[in-house]
Amino acid sequence: MQFPTFFKVCAAGILLSVSSLVNAGTAATDPVKVVYHVNQGLEQASDALRNVRNHLDVDPTAKIAVVTHAGGIDFLLDGAKDKNGNPYDIIVQDLAKKGVVFDVCNITLERRKIDRKRVLEDAKIVPSGVAEVSRLQAKEGYVYLKP
Repeated sequence: MQFPTFFKVCAAGILLSVSSLVNAGTAATDPVKVVYHVNQGLEQASDALRNVRNHLDVDPTAKIAVVTHAGGIDFLLDGAKDKNGNPYDIIVQDLAKKGVVFDVCNITLERRKIDRKRVLEDAKIVPSGVAEVSRLQAKEGYVYLKP
């Protein structure tokens, strides 16, 4: 028995709708992915770290990357302290244990002649901070936030 074109189109539409619902359900359970862009020094870094902590408090499943370049890398260098004299490395270690990724721009390190050994163990060096921000957004679906 041959089905008329109308029924074939309706059946195809129903299949697409069901497929969309299944995919939407899967997407709704995927973790939110966010890239925090830090490039303006220690004050912005403190704001970003507070935002990341608050973010994880309300959504512990969030997948978070903190990408730094220019003055934004300073909090990820050995011995860095906030305006109250508190070391950043303790906060960075705690957040890294919760899955937060910290990226440091190699171009910034080279231009500022900073030894790579000064970068905290919990941070990784990426070729370019801005390229990493754009890659995360374009290729991995990260939402952009700038504290």
